Parts: sequence; C-alpha cells; structure tokens
Amino acid sequence: MEITEPAQVPEVCTLPTVEQPLRVAEFDRLFAVATATEWLGPRQARIVLPSSPQIAAQAADLVVRETRCCSFFTFSLTAGAGRLHLDVAVPESQVPVLEALVGRIERAGVA
Repeated sequence: MEITEPAQVPEVCTLPTVEQPLRVAEFDRLFAVATATEWLGPRQARIVLPSSPQIAAQAADLVVRETRCCSFFTFSLTAGAGRLHLDVAVPESQVPVLEALVGRIERAGVA
C-alpha cells in the first residue's frame, strides 16, 4: 500500500480529505533529509534524520499534528550522537500503513 492519494489514507484518519495531500507533502519534505530507515520490530520502524533544531522542531510539530488525526501512530523523537531518531510504532492492524511509510522513504533513495 502506497499512500499517495487521499483514497489510500487509512479509514481511521480524521484529517479532512482536502488536507491529506498537504500532510503527505509535509512528510515528504521531512523524509527528504532522512539518512536511513530501519525496522525495530514488526510494528516499529526508525527514521534517522540529521540532528538540527530546525529538523527536530519540524518533526515534532508534524508528528503532534499527525497523532490528532491518526491516533493509531505512536511517535518517539530522540536526539543523540549527532542524529535524530524518529521511531514510529503502530498496532498490528495498521502495519500496512507503516510499511507504506517506510517504503515511501526508501523509494526516495534513503537506505
């Protein structure tokens, strides 16, 4: 499942349909600077971002807003060793959404 159009956004998402492409574009801008992805388990992935106050603020703002409409996501943002780790966890029923998210990043050229 690739999330590219509002019709592909999970049904449990409460973000108005007209705003969904804008949110996908926000994630794309954040993920454009990602340096790596890794699976931490079957329901959790890590996105590695450069450590900067601007990127940390962008990521924090975005994930706080995302959890308002897609409450099934659990995000954790940590900084250390010159990197930001954005960990994303989902319940079993939403694993395809997480797979689509990670796939989107990897298709953009991130290892």
